[in-house]
Amino acid sequence: MIIKEIKSVSSDLILMALVGVVFTVAVYSVSKGVTTEVKNASIAVIDNDNSTLSYKIRDSFLYPYFKPAQVISYSERDSLMDQGKFVFVIDIPPDFQKDLLAGKKPQIQLLVDATAATLAGVGSIYVQKIITKEVLDFLNVDYSVTNPFFELVINSLFNQNQDTLWFIGVTQVVANVTLLVMILVGAAIIREREHGTIEHLLVMPVKASEIALSKIVTNGGIIAIASLLSMYFVVHLLLKIPINGSVPLYILGLIIYIYTIASLALWLSTLAPTMPQFGLLCIPIYIVSRLLSGLETPLDSMDPIIQKLTYLSPVTQFSIFSQAVLFRDAGFEIIWPQLVILFITGSLFFVFALSKFRSMLARQG
Repeated sequence: MIIKEIKSVSSDLILMALVGVVFTVAVYSVSKGVTTEVKNASIAVIDNDNSTLSYKIRDSFLYPYFKPAQVISYSERDSLMDQGKFVFVIDIPPDFQKDLLAGKKPQIQLLVDATAATLAGVGSIYVQKIITKEVLDFLNVDYSVTNPFFELVINSLFNQNQDTLWFIGVTQVVANVTLLVMILVGAAIIREREHGTIEHLLVMPVKASEIALSKIVTNGGIIAIASLLSMYFVVHLLLKIPINGSVPLYILGLIIYIYTIASLALWLSTLAPTMPQFGLLCIPIYIVSRLLSGLETPLDSMDPIIQKLTYLSPVTQFSIFSQAVLFRDAGFEIIWPQLVILFITGSLFFVFALSKFRSMLARQG
């Protein structure tokens, strides 16, 4: 049965090409294109002072965090912000340098286009720190003197440069594994039914469990191999993301996860009579489970009730497992709860799927 499945899948050139593109081009392009960091942010300055200090502030916003600061007039401010030309607009008041040297406390206004929520939130902190540094340097004041009571020393663990590329690369592989396993396993069952070849299986001396396992092992094995190759050649070598943890332990978790998602896909394929209906079942499940898995947003930022619910999702458990093993070099003694939850969830899905699969075969027979 497994050999038959391998021949069936390998003969579908479009499907094999899809697997190749998803684990190469898609992983690389998304990892390079998506970022939560401040990068090439558009910024403008309304300079009503035209002093030495205001020029220093204008010139302090540098690549790659910001585009060159553009000088605009006050009358242009609202229209340019409405058009989305600039995310940040700094309004330096008249006599800013003079008032500062006189001991007054002049105010600089920072306008932020908060429709770009992440960029606006993080970028406004960048702008504030840059302006503060330039003002203190101009006044010959050591920044540490303004914080005389303590010095905060930050040590970033597991991602020293806080590069989102590291996180997104692994995240994309995990997401692609989830999507492709659901598609391939579900399509394998529905293809047999639509082509009428499922009747051929009924006359063979095989059990329903053997048919189901052959679909899971074959399609899951192809995805496992493709994802491991992608993790090494694309993520590790091409994107230069270090893999600090145990590869055999990650492979064990990957196999259990694929078994879980494949069992879910098998169950869904028995509920949907056609491929379009199967797609309508898969897409909402995939999108919701991914958005609430911690792959897109931190779990700690979610509502407490949502957190408890999302921990039941195998996608959440595998994302926790992947980050712990690949980045933190976590051992089996730390991540065994995730493996147990994944295996139990997968076994439940498989029992449900096998029950429905037997009923489907009985109706076909």
